[in-house]
Amino acid sequence: MSSDPNKAQSGRMNSITRRLRAAWMRKSLLRIVISTLLLFALACLGWMGVQEYRALGFLKWNIGRSFFVERTVGGRITELYYRIVNAGEDPVEIAAGRAFTVICIAFAALLILRLFWLFVFSGPRESRRIRTILAPLNDLALKADELSRMEFGEDKYHVIEDAISQLDADESSRLSLGDSDLAGIEAAINNLLVRIRESNMQQARFVNDASHELRTPIAVISGYADMLARWGKNDEKVLNEAIAAIQTESGRMKHLVEQLLFLARGDSGKTTLTLEDVSLTSMMREAYEESVMIDEKHVYRFSEPENDMVIKADAGLLKQAVRILLDNAAKYTKEGDEIMLSCGEDDGHPYLQVQDCGIGMAEDNVAHMFERFYRADEARSFEGTGLGLSIAKWIVDKHKGHFEILSRPDIGTRIRIVL
Repeated sequence: MSSDPNKAQSGRMNSITRRLRAAWMRKSLLRIVISTLLLFALACLGWMGVQEYRALGFLKWNIGRSFFVERTVGGRITELYYRIVNAGEDPVEIAAGRAFTVICIAFAALLILRLFWLFVFSGPRESRRIRTILAPLNDLALKADELSRMEFGEDKYHVIEDAISQLDADESSRLSLGDSDLAGIEAAINNLLVRIRESNMQQARFVNDASHELRTPIAVISGYADMLARWGKNDEKVLNEAIAAIQTESGRMKHLVEQLLFLARGDSGKTTLTLEDVSLTSMMREAYEESVMIDEKHVYRFSEPENDMVIKADAGLLKQAVRILLDNAAKYTKEGDEIMLSCGEDDGHPYLQVQDCGIGMAEDNVAHMFERFYRADEARSFEGTGLGLSIAKWIVDKHKGHFEILSRPDIGTRIRIVL
């Protein structure tokens, strides 16, 4: 006759609970005894100090102290005395028997009360607490035991195989096995299907957006190439215009392809970080000096912190993320307005910050700003691919950091990289 697994598991859990409770009781008992003895010693020292002050009028370390007992002729102890000997004065003897008897009785009663509380109240409460903590582990062990004893016949496998073969490609289709024993497998497969469909949708959207972004420069290059073939050979104005347009669009397409390749390599795990000691102040100062040199249309300010911060990071990738923020700030900020760079430390976390006085973003757009190819309505009139912030987020995520964004329409945007 097979034993009940629930009873067996309950017995094991009771045994574990008893062992944990016994270990806790031993520690608590030792703590109570030691603390009570320390309090007893302090009480005795306090009584001695009070008696010395009453007898001498002051407290002094270097005086003679001793205890002695008074006995009868038959050897029976009649009194305990505390003797104080101060240099140049007669010894003072104070009867201590009654006082020490009271102190001993008081602390014996305190020890008994504390032990009573431990065994009657604290012990059972600790047992309940241990059982509460172990309850999820007990349920997990029972489930594991149930799974280990579960036997799948060949018909179960046929049920799973038939249900999977009948699944439609429809996005809303779900696996239904109609068997309570297979409920866990059914839920796991349905969750897997949801994740696969979401991944396919993201991939399809990514390919569609990339194709759309590439279509425009390809169409422009194709149009100007046709124009060159018809009139550019003999018309210098048409020739120069076509060459300039083809150079611009090919450069734009090259930049887009490079961004796509960066994200593709990152998603496939081929882009790895080279960690080294990086001075955040030096890196932000370099980004500031480069911005001043290449962009004369805006006013750049750099607020340098008092203390330099050095972290382990990939200097090239981290600077690329800052450059992306600076490019966006310059793109959406009017000529002559300020763009502020800063770095520092907040609650023990170093940060890099770029703040502009540009067009800003609505709160709804902030939630989507790191999505690939996402561009808010107010940003569509500006050149861009919608991939820069996605790349910056990938870089910051790989450094185990996060973004903090504060943006208001027509006021500006402050983006902080917290590392």
